[in-house]
Amino acid sequence: MRTISFSRQALALPLILAALPLAASAQARPAAEEQAARYMDAVRSQPRALETFIREMPKGADLHNHLSGAVYAESFLRWAAEDGLCINTRQHTILTRSCTPSDTLRPASAIADTSALYAELVDAMSMRNWDSTTVSGHDQFFATFGRANALDRRVGDELAEASSRAGRGKLLYMELMMTPDRRAARTLGDQAGWTPDFGRMRDTLLALGMRDVGRAASARLDSIAARRDTLLGCGGPRPDAGCAVDVRWLYQVSRANPPQQVFAQILLGFLMAQSDPRVVGLNLVQPEDAPVAMRDYSLQMRMIQFLRRDFPTVKVTLHAGELAPGLVPDEGLRFHVREAVRVAGADRIGHGVDIMHEDSAQELMAEMARRGTMVEINLTSNDMILGIRGAAHPLHAYMQAGVPVALSTDDEGVARSEMALEYLKAVRDQNLGYPALKQMARTSLQHAFVAGEPLWRDLNALTPAAACTASAGGMDGARCNAFVARSTRARLQRDLERRFAAFEQQAAQMLEAPVPAAAR
Repeated sequence: MRTISFSRQALALPLILAALPLAASAQARPAAEEQAARYMDAVRSQPRALETFIREMPKGADLHNHLSGAVYAESFLRWAAEDGLCINTRQHTILTRSCTPSDTLRPASAIADTSALYAELVDAMSMRNWDSTTVSGHDQFFATFGRANALDRRVGDELAEASSRAGRGKLLYMELMMTPDRRAARTLGDQAGWTPDFGRMRDTLLALGMRDVGRAASARLDSIAARRDTLLGCGGPRPDAGCAVDVRWLYQVSRANPPQQVFAQILLGFLMAQSDPRVVGLNLVQPEDAPVAMRDYSLQMRMIQFLRRDFPTVKVTLHAGELAPGLVPDEGLRFHVREAVRVAGADRIGHGVDIMHEDSAQELMAEMARRGTMVEINLTSNDMILGIRGAAHPLHAYMQAGVPVALSTDDEGVARSEMALEYLKAVRDQNLGYPALKQMARTSLQHAFVAGEPLWRDLNALTPAAACTASAGGMDGARCNAFVARSTRARLQRDLERRFAAFEQQAAQMLEAPVPAAAR
């Protein structure tokens, strides 16, 4: 068994993808997958070879990614210096204004990236060098969001960083959580005032101009995308890998706020997802264990349930079950996933870590399997925030119950992670093999909120859409080409299959000779 340079082979990837037929025999495709699986199993104990394999493996989509948490602290500090911002050295926080130097305030431009203070700032704005003896992972993780700040015009820079990393990480598609209206919806919510009459609340917010807020937010998304394209050279002679990543938005609602603000944001999320094709759904963010989030959890699920009647085609994914014993009282662990699924009708669940503490957990997972409610699995953040890892993580329970699952990054900048490291954690911490990783990559695109019919009529059985069956000419046939041209989802899925075919072809070559010592 030997290794080859994936990076050199990647130069020829477009030619390989174009040349590889996807209408190969049923026997040939599993054989190629088996060779890739054999190679991965052979290098499990060889860190460098395993990491190289995982990094080059196609990975589909990242469906759970907070844009502000996707950016590394070093980027925030660089932008702060370039924009003349201030650092509070006591609180290790970037202030979005200039300042006169004092005992606790220093211009960001005056802090050298080789200084001890710079290192302290990076540590404070991420999980790097986190000391569990002084602060919990939960508190450190969520505190970073109040420390790493940037001017509003840098959101396009944030998108460029996230897109570029996704492209290099062999991702094809990404759904990013963001609040494009800033505080506008929350302000309208306060103007409307709270009433438990959801219909009256909706009508008041619409009369106050919520649709105008949505139009302004869409215009902001235009400028963010334009900035990303400029920074990455999209459309130019040497575009960054991130230009090829399809990006969509999830409107994020801040769940720890008063109910009038939460309702207003949920309404705006539905409005934007209905009117702007780049916004494909909504999600609730902030710590699920926050006092207001716990107090109003059921109320917020009913808000979503009510508004879904007005927007039946809009997709919803929800942070639910990002909890662990001791973080909240026992009764708080028993219903969050259930209400997200049954009351709010969530299409996907983010985290779902406390599923085994839910009442009738097996029954609930069986229901999720029947509904096709996918779970976004965030191994690194679950470990850091909740201390849930290894056998304590419910990933295998979901898989055994037939619940669709896919890996995601959550906050890769805060966690100092990336998708390849999530896949590595799935191998090392969860003992998953290559077929399971491949299935999760496929699942991510099957359950993405992107427009279009799926390539797979039945993903588990690998039954393609009627236009792409062998009798219709296969996945390279004219009928399938026409089908894919009408469906962004199917286009992405067929691209993933072609990338897997090329990747597994290389894996077959790697089985020929021993791995050199330098590559282990």
